[in-house]
Amino acid sequence: LKEAGKMEVSRPSRQVVLFFISLCSSGMWCEPFRYSVPEEKKAGSIVANVLKDLKVDVKELSARRAQLISKSSRQDFQLDPHSGNIILRHKIDREALCGLSDPCTLFSEILLENPLQFFKIELLVEDVNDNAPTFSKNQFLFEIPEQTPINARFPLEAAHDLDKGENAIQNYILSPNEYFKLDVQSKNDGRKYAELLLAKPLDRELIPQFILTLEAVDGGIPRRTGTAQIIIDILDTNDNVPQFEQTVYKVQLMENSHPGSLVAKVEATDKDIGANAHIIYTFSQATAEVLRSFRLNNHTGEITLVGKIDYEENHNYELSIKATDGGGLSTYCKVLVDIEDENDNAPEIIVSSITNPLPENSPPETLVALFGIRDQDSGDNGRTTCNTEKNLPFILKLTENNYYQLVTQQPLDREETPQYNITITATDQGSPRLTSVTVISILLSDVNDNPPIFERGFYDLHLRENNIPGLLIGSVYAVDMDTEENAKVTYSLLFGKIREEPASSYISINSETGNLYAIRSMDYEDIQDFQVMVRAFLSRMKMTMSPSSSVPFRTALLHQMIWFPGAETGYLVTKVVAVDRDSGQNSWLSYQLLKATDPSLFAVGTQNGEVKTMRPVNIRDSFKHTLIVAVRDNGHPPQSASATLRILLVDGFSDPYMKMMDNPKGEILQEGDHTLTLYLIICLVAISSIFLLSVMVFIATKIQKRRKFVGSSNCADSQNGSLSRTYRYDVCLTGGSLSNDFRFLRPLFPLVYDMIYLVKLAPPFFQNVSFSLSLPSSTHLSLP
Repeated sequence: LKEAGKMEVSRPSRQVVLFFISLCSSGMWCEPFRYSVPEEKKAGSIVANVLKDLKVDVKELSARRAQLISKSSRQDFQLDPHSGNIILRHKIDREALCGLSDPCTLFSEILLENPLQFFKIELLVEDVNDNAPTFSKNQFLFEIPEQTPINARFPLEAAHDLDKGENAIQNYILSPNEYFKLDVQSKNDGRKYAELLLAKPLDRELIPQFILTLEAVDGGIPRRTGTAQIIIDILDTNDNVPQFEQTVYKVQLMENSHPGSLVAKVEATDKDIGANAHIIYTFSQATAEVLRSFRLNNHTGEITLVGKIDYEENHNYELSIKATDGGGLSTYCKVLVDIEDENDNAPEIIVSSITNPLPENSPPETLVALFGIRDQDSGDNGRTTCNTEKNLPFILKLTENNYYQLVTQQPLDREETPQYNITITATDQGSPRLTSVTVISILLSDVNDNPPIFERGFYDLHLRENNIPGLLIGSVYAVDMDTEENAKVTYSLLFGKIREEPASSYISINSETGNLYAIRSMDYEDIQDFQVMVRAFLSRMKMTMSPSSSVPFRTALLHQMIWFPGAETGYLVTKVVAVDRDSGQNSWLSYQLLKATDPSLFAVGTQNGEVKTMRPVNIRDSFKHTLIVAVRDNGHPPQSASATLRILLVDGFSDPYMKMMDNPKGEILQEGDHTLTLYLIICLVAISSIFLLSVMVFIATKIQKRRKFVGSSNCADSQNGSLSRTYRYDVCLTGGSLSNDFRFLRPLFPLVYDMIYLVKLAPPFFQNVSFSLSLPSSTHLSLP
């Protein structure tokens, strides 16, 4: 019975032990792993190996994506998942990391996934004696009245040593003298400071000044020292020292108090009168941080706030106030300022990992993001809650140590929602509550889950007979809801026959654009219509079966001749089609125009082989052109072939135009020479015409000048006649006269009729004419 009772008692104890062991194995409530590293150690040094403590091997550590997460913004250490070593990322300085704090401990966590585990890590940075004690000044001046009593104390400014522990200041040494001794004491935080102690009455008339040496010594190996000179001036006749009402003042101050707020007021009294009783207040042994945050009124002793104070940076301040009277006597007091925390820090959302992009076929409970919440405030001000938007296919799961998992809850569809902008909200429990918001953008990667779909189920196309080979008939178009490679649609003709011949011998299709081209010239009397099936499928090379779709279309020929009144820029002349029996990259073809009768008129598409006009065709262009087109594949080495095209420029097509005879070798050059000769002839004719026109203008100008010269005379003489002498007659004509009578004096001798001058002037001109005549016996002449 006794043994059975022992078994019953031990069974619950064993269950408790197993319970705590299971908690520890999951990373909860375990004691942190503590390691130490001396400061000033080189970067890349190994601090410790965590494999033994984590009880995992290197393979498991790497498979579970182990990572070291620091609690601070600095990342001084990193975890090597292939060895389990914690390695220094860079050389660390304990004084820069922790300042006056001792011990200097850095907190981190090791995170293991699948399953998720956290292990706390504490890294103790050990101090090295790498700093010597220093004083803020090389000399310190003291003014001490000669009536100062024995054992009077005079605090000396403490030396500063950034090292801690045994490496910090351990002692002060004063140069030997019989009047002053040194009393070394410790503050509450363990720091050493010295006070000057008067050991013998002073006599200013005997010794008016003392010059002493103060030495600060640390406890490191080797020992380091710092020195300063103390100059003491002895004053005369002021035998009362100021006295503070309290030696220690304690004050509580809320963080984020406004500048100018009154912190405290100190007051000292002096029994002397006059100038010796006038007290001046100053800071003693004030650090730079104290001087930035507080201001002391030298006359009233009021301490006011001038800078910003933050509870997270410093919980308390110790102010040393010195009161000095007009005679130089001083006394000291302390003001202890405790900072009360205020909810002034919003929670921080620290994202550790994001799965982006996320496949749209991800199952529920897929991890999307892992993040933690950190709040620097304390108490309720530092407690946080986290939530996200509703009506999303994602949920938040709280893990350990304020870490959250964002996982999928419902199936995803990229075609419906390609991207999610998930808003994460973290709120603390302070008053007022502070909130932080971050947005996690998740892109859904496409999965090939949609087949191509034609925009129409049937295409009805029309084509005129006697068409040009390579003419564009129409196009088909299919849409795939997927993206990128999953949405690249390739078109092809399904195997079929037209009049017992393969459909591919009648028409061709552009595999990328879906454009349909006539390969041969159609005759309405031979074939009126035909029907072909087109298939659209995904062009992913690695897939043996891709979603596809097919659509039929029918092409009907019209009994009508094609009429081309003129070809504008971009007119499709024909299409060169080349076939390469290779596959893959070796079958990628590119076209190039090698030679042309007129290189400025035609161009060949590099990818599709389409021959188009580069400018409008005009009457000056040669009616016959020859093109040499080359096609080259993309293999190594590249293979090429060429074809010769002969083109006629006509107003309409008919059989005589299509029967073009082969040109002899060098035809392209002859055509080019013929065109050049035509241009030269045109230029020569133009220059000759301009020259002849200039000559004609010159001659006309000379004739005009001659006419003006002749017309300026009012008389005309005629010396040709049979008269024995010359007679002069005046003839007057008016514009309105239809006929004029000439009256001649009867001559004294017979006249012979020889020649008559008839003159007729158009109105309204008139002119006097003088001429000679040989006339018959009649002396009357009528002019019509």
